[in-house]
Amino acid sequence: MKKRLWRILFGAVLFIAAAVMNPSDQWFKIALYGLSYIVVGLDVVIKACKNIIKGRAFDENFLMTVATIGAMLIAEYPEGVAVMLFYQVGELFQSYAVDKSRKSIASLMDIRPDYANVKRGEELVKVDPDEVQTDDIIVIKAGEKVPLDGIVLKGKSMIDTSALTGESVPREVEVGSDILSGCINLNGVITAKVTKEYEESTVSKILDLVENASNKKSHSEQFITKFARYYTPIVVIIAVFLAIIPPLVLEGATFGDWIYRALSFLVVSCPCALVLSIPLSFFGGIGGASRKGVLVKGSNYLEALAETEIIVFDKTGTLTKGVFLVQEIHAEGVSQEELLEFTAYAESYSNHPISNSIKQAYAKEIDSGRIANVEEISGHGVIATIDGKKVLVGNSKLMKKMNMPYYEGELIGTVVHVAIDHIYAGYIVIADEVKADSAQAIKELKHANIKKTVMLTGDTQAVAAKVAKELGIDKVYSELLPGDKVEKVEELLLQKSEKGKLAFVGDGINDAPVLARADIGIAMGGLGSDAAIEAADLVIMTDEPSKIATAIRISKKTLGIARQNIVIAIGIKVGILVLSALGITTLWAAIFADVGVTIIAVLNSFRALNVKKL
Repeated sequence: MKKRLWRILFGAVLFIAAAVMNPSDQWFKIALYGLSYIVVGLDVVIKACKNIIKGRAFDENFLMTVATIGAMLIAEYPEGVAVMLFYQVGELFQSYAVDKSRKSIASLMDIRPDYANVKRGEELVKVDPDEVQTDDIIVIKAGEKVPLDGIVLKGKSMIDTSALTGESVPREVEVGSDILSGCINLNGVITAKVTKEYEESTVSKILDLVENASNKKSHSEQFITKFARYYTPIVVIIAVFLAIIPPLVLEGATFGDWIYRALSFLVVSCPCALVLSIPLSFFGGIGGASRKGVLVKGSNYLEALAETEIIVFDKTGTLTKGVFLVQEIHAEGVSQEELLEFTAYAESYSNHPISNSIKQAYAKEIDSGRIANVEEISGHGVIATIDGKKVLVGNSKLMKKMNMPYYEGELIGTVVHVAIDHIYAGYIVIADEVKADSAQAIKELKHANIKKTVMLTGDTQAVAAKVAKELGIDKVYSELLPGDKVEKVEELLLQKSEKGKLAFVGDGINDAPVLARADIGIAMGGLGSDAAIEAADLVIMTDEPSKIATAIRISKKTLGIARQNIVIAIGIKVGILVLSALGITTLWAAIFADVGVTIIAVLNSFRALNVKKL
């Protein structure tokens, strides 16, 4: 860029010197124009010649070369040099624009770790993250990037996840916490066990997604590519006819006048404003989305998102946290504290999620000396002796098996019944907790003109109906197997319009087939399974459903900018093409129609990067 800038400045000085010279020094004046042209335009002429040899004749280099050399041949030296000079200014501006966009995204994606501190015996060895194996022990010091995904074995710290999720608030990690590569350790020293090799780590997958996103072009980009392929040869043929036919058939028409018009026509016809600005718009949109913690795997998915009519959600882990918590304790004949204590002791040897939620609610140390004769009955529950009392903890099947009367009313959630010494002592209701922003997410989607929201879940009808009502979801299907979910999505695909799209949002391994079947698959990337992230077209790194509405707003804004650029570029060009053919405009207007329109379109494309208020 610096070399091009100096060439432009030197060429401009020679051009100005030639322009202000005394007309009597005609040959010296022409020589200065020629030298100015060589300084600013030689590389364009060389590129045009190389492309002709390779069979790619009709590009902007060819158009500029023919137009400018043609202008010089008909003695329009100032305009011939000016066209090339301003074309190079436009190219410089374009290079700056693309470079700025790339740097903007690169800064967001500056998460590739340089090294990992691997513990070898009592020593720490700095190695390339690629060389670290699963189960190796790594140490992350304050200020360092987390090099690989792992689980904390020792230490406590705050980590900055903003590069991955877009969230500015640091997250606390301690022993047992999962840590993701690409995060930054802010204060403490953490010792962790590696759970994934670098190629499978979060940071590697994110970088791969961003680097490959540009390979999947949107319909708008495909249209422009095809348009330029046919458009350029057509305008060259028209320009040739414009230069030759009128002087032969029109009385008083001169070749010099019509060649000048043809050259203006060629300059205007250059499609670089479209070819550059449309991909740049989508590139900016993808970068803006990544700032918000939404990874888009291609421009085509970003464009499709703007046309979404139906959004289908999985429940557990998508709209809910996927973490079971004690929601209600109903005690009979004992206090709630005693009921919870007996239940926690009976479940102390189990690692089942339900057992873990009860122990978490109890939150006290378990004295194993108080427990005896623990018997786990698969699919039913646990029988244990605690403080000499026989305690039954389990579902309704266990109560029936032991001929124990129990509460049979309808309860929403997983119900754990408890009996102490053959007397029913009450029940504990455990349920998944709805994510804090799920209701807001559904509300925002409806404001974004989403016609229908649907929830698919394998959970019971009662639980599903409660969650759907709480969130304001239009339709719910419950007690589904993974295969049933695909069938329901197939049915819903028939309900959308021809151009409309259906998006499915999920996080589990069993959601992968549905994510692949939907028009747009959206995965929860923070806690979601690798299979779901792999099958999805968009990944929400924060696990927040509300980011879906944000992604839709970004897609609509990006698509709007791309369409504006198409209208601006084609509209102005067609207008000046007609005026050039009629001889009303000069090469200076042609320069504006090419370089000026390109700069306007590029500046407009920059708006796609601005997503702060979305």
